[in-house]
Amino acid sequence: MPAALTIGNFSCATHLSVKTLRHYHRVGLLVPADVDAGTGYRRYTTDQIPTAQVIRRFRDLDMPLDESHAVLEAPDLSTRNELISAHLASLEKDLARTQSAVASLRDLLARPSAVAAVSQRRAAALTAAAVTAVISMDDLVPWYLGALGELHAALDALGARAPGPAGGIHAGELFADESGEATVFVPTATQIQRLGRVEPVVVPAAELAVIAHPGSLADVDRAYGALAAYVASHALQVDGPTREYYLVGRQDSADENTWRTEVCWPTFNTGAAA
Repeated sequence: MPAALTIGNFSCATHLSVKTLRHYHRVGLLVPADVDAGTGYRRYTTDQIPTAQVIRRFRDLDMPLDESHAVLEAPDLSTRNELISAHLASLEKDLARTQSAVASLRDLLARPSAVAAVSQRRAAALTAAAVTAVISMDDLVPWYLGALGELHAALDALGARAPGPAGGIHAGELFADESGEATVFVPTATQIQRLGRVEPVVVPAAELAVIAHPGSLADVDRAYGALAAYVASHALQVDGPTREYYLVGRQDSADENTWRTEVCWPTFNTGAAA
């Protein structure tokens, strides 16, 4: 029979605090071998030490308790390894995002004014296939990817061809209130029929201040900041949604370094030189 340990000694053996052990007991992650009905004292056994050590490492890897529980209760080694691998993949994704944010911050600190020049142009009205929805800011990226994929699939199904790059239109409320209307569109040579969420639209003509943003959209706020400063300093402000044109994007290349996006701010054209 394995030897019994008080909760204090088990805490010392596993480097998990008494408070943590009590919490793990409450949520069913690590249940004591015995709980005295009269005193409520918890007692563990020495064969629970390896399980506690595994849980501690899961905690060091920021694995949620429900995922840790699923791993411990996995019916076989293959399932257990799949669950652990999935969490490790999530950590790697988070690490890549952190590294990207660090690189962007260092570049911003080193080159606070390193943005492209702003130009002005008139965008002509164009026919397009579009998906429009009111979304939250947190859902913008997954919604955009899903909508863009649906647009290209619909055009393939209709035998239509895009004569230009895809684009996006964002209402100001999306940024100000973290929820607002967004549209993703792909230009078409002629008006298409509605298919699922994809509908024919006419993207209206507009006077725009335009800046080219290279690379990932993770730091596209720098382009927006430069545009806002330009428009304000030239007294060109008008109400209206901002636009993006995806000249080179995810559909064209998996390498974010090759992406190129035009970020556009609506303006009132005074005819003055930029």
